[in-house]
Amino acid sequence: MRFFYTSYRIFDGISSWRKQRFTAAGLLLLAIFAISAGIGLSPRSSTIYQIFSLALPFLLVSFLFSFFFRVSISVARKLPKFAQANEPLTYSLQLRNQTARQQKGLFINEQFGDPRPTFEEFSRAREPEEDKRNLWDRKTMVYRWMWLVAKNRQAKTKEQALPPLPPHGNEQIRVEVLPLHRGYLELTGITLSRPDPFGLFKACRFLPCYQRVLILPKRYQLPELDLPGSHRHQPGGVALASSVGNSDEFVSLREYRSGDPLRRIHWKSWAKTGKLIVKNYQDEFFVRHGLVLDTFQEQPHSRTFEEAVSLAASFVSTVESQESLLDLMFVGNRAYCFSSGRGLSHTESMMEILACVQPCHDQPFSELSSLLLDHASRISGCICILLTWDEERQEMVKKLQGLGVPLKVIVVTEQVDTVGDPGPMQADAENFHVLAAGEMEKGVAGL
Repeated sequence: MRFFYTSYRIFDGISSWRKQRFTAAGLLLLAIFAISAGIGLSPRSSTIYQIFSLALPFLLVSFLFSFFFRVSISVARKLPKFAQANEPLTYSLQLRNQTARQQKGLFINEQFGDPRPTFEEFSRAREPEEDKRNLWDRKTMVYRWMWLVAKNRQAKTKEQALPPLPPHGNEQIRVEVLPLHRGYLELTGITLSRPDPFGLFKACRFLPCYQRVLILPKRYQLPELDLPGSHRHQPGGVALASSVGNSDEFVSLREYRSGDPLRRIHWKSWAKTGKLIVKNYQDEFFVRHGLVLDTFQEQPHSRTFEEAVSLAASFVSTVESQESLLDLMFVGNRAYCFSSGRGLSHTESMMEILACVQPCHDQPFSELSSLLLDHASRISGCICILLTWDEERQEMVKKLQGLGVPLKVIVVTEQVDTVGDPGPMQADAENFHVLAAGEMEKGVAGL
């Protein structure tokens, strides 16, 4: 395995260098040079020998030109706070020519983190279609390598021509990149290049400029949803959703009564009147939905998990405009519950959480069940986004139904026909949905 990993890593590095350094005309001439050299260099084959003799000096001169590339330019980006996966990210790039000469004929290209996997990642990962490959492909693991490189590639961009930079002058340009995945997009620096006079080979210089921007999950346009549940009594009022303990909705001030907690004393009023005055609160009734994200899967990466996260993000952005609270519950290295709505937290905060959520491998599913059952008495209804429909998940749904919690269950899977019987959702089939990971746009339209 180490041999294949090292070979693929070296080959991938050479391939990236070749694509970065050679122009389209240079690649064509390089291919002609390689073919003519492979056929033979005998002077008796006059045509082939002439082609080889003509291509070689052009390539050598173009290559030597790169050693005389000298330029001093500083760069600075102005990035937005967030971007969205599969949506163009546009930002400004400030360049300053630090030399006394005009710089022209330059190209720039954004550089991202190295997409090549580590050996540990290469040895542990399993390509989704690997079990269906033939014996040779499974042994060489070439498709695993290509899948990991594609998964780790953070964004796409195109090389961009720069306008002439005057001596000691500044220039601002717009740059566009396409983020491919949620999470942090690492911008490691800018590659500055200039083609040789023949337009075959590019001299390059890397300008370090590390920054990163958070890429939010892809979202789907959901139809108008009639979410399950109604107003429910919330002990402690709205403030309870973002605090620990009983913190009710403030109403007025009153005199101290025996048994009132000291933390309710209004100290300013006590200082003015000399009497103990406490803050009076009342409980409230309002809608509070639970959004459960199933993070339990064996594979470290899967399309179904990414689609489930995107679906959760779609619900978060949809529920934002409603007069309700939303509790996002999932399990990572421990059980988490985050609340938003009614002024407690912005949707951006919850979207940041979803941008970084990862599959859970070292916790039992019972952690999620326990978290949800503990919150069942406070939520008006619950949306469950699940990755499979096994006995554990059906048992959790049964317990919630037994507690009288209205449910909307959505199972995200590779193929719809892998989920058959709705099980405990049989009597409420209109709130049970199975969505195929490859047809999410069509699936969410029917929610």
